[in-house]
Amino acid sequence: MIKLNWHTSKQWSAIITSPARELFLEPHWYACRTRARAEKQVNARLERSGFETYLPLVEKIRQWADRRKRVALPLLPGYTFARFTLADTLQIVQTPGLVNVLSGSGRGHPTPVRDEELEAVRILVDGIGQTGEEPQVTDWIENGTPVQVLEGPFRGMQGVLLEVCGRSRVSVQLTGVQLGVSVEIDSASLRPLASDIGGL
Repeated sequence: MIKLNWHTSKQWSAIITSPARELFLEPHWYACRTRARAEKQVNARLERSGFETYLPLVEKIRQWADRRKRVALPLLPGYTFARFTLADTLQIVQTPGLVNVLSGSGRGHPTPVRDEELEAVRILVDGIGQTGEEPQVTDWIENGTPVQVLEGPFRGMQGVLLEVCGRSRVSVQLTGVQLGVSVEIDSASLRPLASDIGGL
């Protein structure tokens, strides 16, 4: 367990015991909450500070009075991802436009995003780019059927099976954010997995 004083700008104390010590020594991916419409600015500032980042963007068409334009918008409004050690947390949270680094319920420190979850998001974004499929942000699903996509543009993506109006959708679950993002996928291209996705 770690007890942190997050409010001290010059010095903060940490009582570290295994397994949390590893989070201070090795970088992991974390979900960072941003101010509204500040995702791209925060992402750029983190990159300029030397951190590896990932801001999932999807292209959408926006209609103005005189023209239509394709624009890149955040898949998860208000969030971006950064890779750092817990020792870097103070520097991260001092980034202008960044609100906080998300922590799991009952934890005294930020909670890493699972590598397989972030990989699923990358596959999701690539698949949306190829198909134009409209993503939908979903609630966190405590119980559901975990599946993997076997073929097509979303091949390899893991998520939770949803039934919406008689159609199959797969929701990629993000533990740290407590949200999901779903797209419609032919049920014939899915196979069930062991129940180890998100909170399952």
